Amino acid sequence: MESPGARRHRARPSRARPLLYTALAALTIVGGTAAGTVYVKAQAHSGAAPVSSAGTPSADGAVTADGDESMEPVAQPTVDRDALLAKAMTSVAVPADAEVSVAVLDVASGARAGYGDGAFDTASIVKVDILAALLLQAQDAGRQLTAAEKTYATAMIENSDNASATALWDVIGEADGLDAANKRFGLTDTAGGDGALWGLTQTTAADQLTLLGQVFGDDSKLSAASRAYLQGLMGRIAADQHWGVSAAADGSAWALKNGWLARSGTGLWDINSVGRVTAGGRQYLVAVVSRGNTTQAEGVTLVESAAKAAVRTLTEETTATTSTTSTTSTTSTTSTTSTTAKASAKAPSTSASSD
Repeated sequence: MESPGARRHRARPSRARPLLYTALAALTIVGGTAAGTVYVKAQAHSGAAPVSSAGTPSADGAVTADGDESMEPVAQPTVDRDALLAKAMTSVAVPADAEVSVAVLDVASGARAGYGDGAFDTASIVKVDILAALLLQAQDAGRQLTAAEKTYATAMIENSDNASATALWDVIGEADGLDAANKRFGLTDTAGGDGALWGLTQTTAADQLTLLGQVFGDDSKLSAASRAYLQGLMGRIAADQHWGVSAAADGSAWALKNGWLARSGTGLWDINSVGRVTAGGRQYLVAVVSRGNTTQAEGVTLVESAAKAAVRTLTEETTATTSTTSTTSTTSTTSTTSTTAKASAKAPSTSASSD
């Protein structure tokens, strides 16, 4: 039998119970949006739903009902990289009768830009395409390149040997073989030259950028071994051909193929260059095609200037983006710290009196 005192003690309502529910509430930061909005979830036995923290700062200085700032997501502006490149190209001196087109891709981010359009003669840059087609055909047949094919390939890419190019052009089936491979590579505006005229294959800067993606990218119809083989040859170009897109690289961090052709009808030069360069610690694929140059030297200067303008366009954008991201990150960290401090300050005391 309980004593009267004990019964009286059990019958008394506990003043600590309401505070206990509050004490069991766990203030947990459950996430932050891209704009830095932070949410606090009150988990109590009463099953309270997540609530927005009143102490979240705002990008536009908005203030909540209890006097604290709240942050709203800020939309990022769309970047027109083609327009940026067009602006950069205004500083490139293009000779009166010349035309130039350039395309560039940041390998890491996938950002790209293009300038100019229309089809151009490939001249010797088609030699990369010829070897890529040969490697694809060999893959399909489940075979390795023959010793003779390797000899031709080395001379064709490293020394730009025309006789070797003609030999492999015949092996792949001339224009039909090239076009069939290019369809699989994703080139849409490139057509092989008539008969033995592989140097008059028509292409665009955009298509050449797509081809470079097949040579240097992982998402390729070419196997890793085929890509490594072609990349290696493009990285060992003869010393007298160290010009073109390499002008946009840091030191010797590049792999390329150049093309040059004086048209018999006009005496004007086609000067082209395609390849991968490293600048500012990032890799870029660059393709430049031009025609109507009075001299080879004039065309080389034009191509190199266009390549540098293209890489600079994406490099400057990356630098600006990195700076903005760093500033946003610092602001977000400061805001989150402030929010956490305010949430802690507003949390009810967990102390309770007892009998």
